[in-house]
Amino acid sequence: MNNTPVSQEIVKKYIGQLHIKDLGKASIREIVALINLIEEESKVKFVRMEMGIPGLPAAQVGVEAEIKALQSGVASVYPMMDGIKPLKYEASRFIKMFMDIDIEPASCIPTTGSMQGTFAAFLVAGNADKQKDTTLFLDPGFPVQKQQMTVMGQKFDHFDIFDFRGEKLRDKLESYFLKGNICSVVYSNPNNPTWVCFTEEELQIIGELATKYDVIVMEDLAYFGMDFRKDLFTPGRPPYQPTVAKYTDNYIIFISASKIFSYAGQRGAIMAISNALWNRQYENLETRFGNKPFGFVIVMQVLYALSSGIAHSTQHALAAMFKAASDGEFNFVEDVKEYGLKARIMKELFTSNGFVIVYEKDGDEPIADGFYFTIGYPGMTGGELLHNMLHYGISAITLTNTGSEKEGLRACVSHVKREQFNELEKRLEQFHADFPLI
Repeated sequence: MNNTPVSQEIVKKYIGQLHIKDLGKASIREIVALINLIEEESKVKFVRMEMGIPGLPAAQVGVEAEIKALQSGVASVYPMMDGIKPLKYEASRFIKMFMDIDIEPASCIPTTGSMQGTFAAFLVAGNADKQKDTTLFLDPGFPVQKQQMTVMGQKFDHFDIFDFRGEKLRDKLESYFLKGNICSVVYSNPNNPTWVCFTEEELQIIGELATKYDVIVMEDLAYFGMDFRKDLFTPGRPPYQPTVAKYTDNYIIFISASKIFSYAGQRGAIMAISNALWNRQYENLETRFGNKPFGFVIVMQVLYALSSGIAHSTQHALAAMFKAASDGEFNFVEDVKEYGLKARIMKELFTSNGFVIVYEKDGDEPIADGFYFTIGYPGMTGGELLHNMLHYGISAITLTNTGSEKEGLRACVSHVKREQFNELEKRLEQFHADFPLI
């Protein structure tokens, strides 16, 4: 490591300056701050794979609709707490067209990004039943959702699904549900950080057990339709976006505009609550919030207290994007396929230089190429690998941060430019030469 692109002294200096005791446990924001400082002093442009943010232009149909809405004067008017009618209608229609699920417009609630939606849902689900005060995370997962639980002071448990795919998931999941304290179960599909996609068999297992043990399933579809192994775009025709909603009525679905429409900056999302759960009355919610119906408490008690609704103009943008997609005029899946194309090339660059894909299969099928992939290097922990890669101008986050029990890193492809591929290949070749495998 004597001739690496970034000197050991600079890396050591800024790890110390930011008081990062263990890179393996550093947060995403800490890694971002670290790389910014190292880049500035070293003048080395990093191949940045640590931050999961869109790398494509925002959907024009949304931008135009939002501008038009602002020009019409909506900025001076509070929207209704549960959302404007056109958005609720188009959200319900989008879900029917691309998931083949019937959810009433009344149960489709706009939120300030899915982050606000999950916060509200966690809070209400955790107070619905006195006996059930713990949320179960099917890891690896989005680290900030656990931070939300910590901020609220709510309990959570988790396990890594790596060794529990297929029918093995049933016994593992049931072992937690049998305790009687699980109020909700959370996962993303496709998964952040591994890009694992649950099979129909696994979704059916989750749904059946959720019904049996009266557990609410929270399905985070931040990467809706982005399993590029299937054509999930054609509205109203199969194949549809896989969902647990086919197998239970106890569900909440989160659909964000951030990745699928590259609309992250405007913080728009939909929280779609099943018709049955929306109307369900819980005695403990009346004790805690003064009202019984689950959906009413989420909207009029919790979301009202958090922000009193999302930006009026953003709602018009969401409605326009959903409508254009459902009308077959806006192929949002085609627009984001670039992520999968880049992932395929990047995975090959890594595996050609001694790296392995940590989470590599869905059942018997190779994992899809998409927004994220996972990498490991034989003989190194995730923290060691990240520390060493920093000297070669390559950044990522450790799998430890995501609840994984495996050693390795999460790589995000969105902000890696194609013109960086040659430089990435050179750096990986040097890394492999400096750390030869025996």
